[in-house]
Amino acid sequence: MDRRKHRILNIVTYTAVLSILVPLLVLPFWSFVGRWPWPGLLPENFTLRGMEELFSGATNVLPVLTSSIGLSLTVAALAAVIGMMTARALVFYDFRGKGLISFATVLPIIVPGTAFAMGIHVVFIYLGLADTVLGVILVHLIYALPYTINIMTDVTAMIGNSLEVQGQVLGVSPVRSFYHVTLPLIMPGMISSASMAYIISFSQYFLTLMIGGGKVKTLSIVMVPFIQGGDRTIAAAYASVFVLSTLLVFLLLEILIKKYTARLSGI
Repeated sequence: MDRRKHRILNIVTYTAVLSILVPLLVLPFWSFVGRWPWPGLLPENFTLRGMEELFSGATNVLPVLTSSIGLSLTVAALAAVIGMMTARALVFYDFRGKGLISFATVLPIIVPGTAFAMGIHVVFIYLGLADTVLGVILVHLIYALPYTINIMTDVTAMIGNSLEVQGQVLGVSPVRSFYHVTLPLIMPGMISSASMAYIISFSQYFLTLMIGGGKVKTLSIVMVPFIQGGDRTIAAAYASVFVLSTLLVFLLLEILIKKYTARLSGI
């Protein structure tokens, strides 16, 4: 019976992995396909139109990709830190309005995205934040915070603050106790919340278009019109860059954070 359950689990796992990997492997292939009508098993011809679109002088993807990564990393860092601080306040302290704040953290998810974008756009126009990079960062941050707060609330509640308090009892300052004791423990949660915020920011199209007014260009802003227009060759080329750049960013962040956590734990 156990062997049968193990076999079923393996089948489900392999099926899930293949369902993710196969579409990802098709994307780079589609980037070079000129025409591939149904029901043909192989394309009729190939083209370099996708690569020309990516690296031509008019639509050079590298500046857009660099600015997109920088914007999303900023959102991810801010969302992780704010999520961690909010989670500590909600878990460790009792104060008036605590329930209201907990409910407010999920409002950007409950409210439909179109209504949220229209409303926040009016506010940002009055504040002078419309059509600016700062406005796009703030709206991405607002949309990502419910996820990071919920992740960090669960992590903070699970770890608690007993070890941090014990360090303070032994004479360590609250800041040093948090930095050397609690931070390494919650770092996996910080990585998860930052990764979620990065993905949300990096893939935002409508909010970026609405708040950025077309002046703030990201990879999604450039990619989505080709997807909606049905140009699979160019859409696949942009999607390949999207996936590859995201994987590289996550890999670099994981390496850097592991080194940082190891250094903290060794002190």
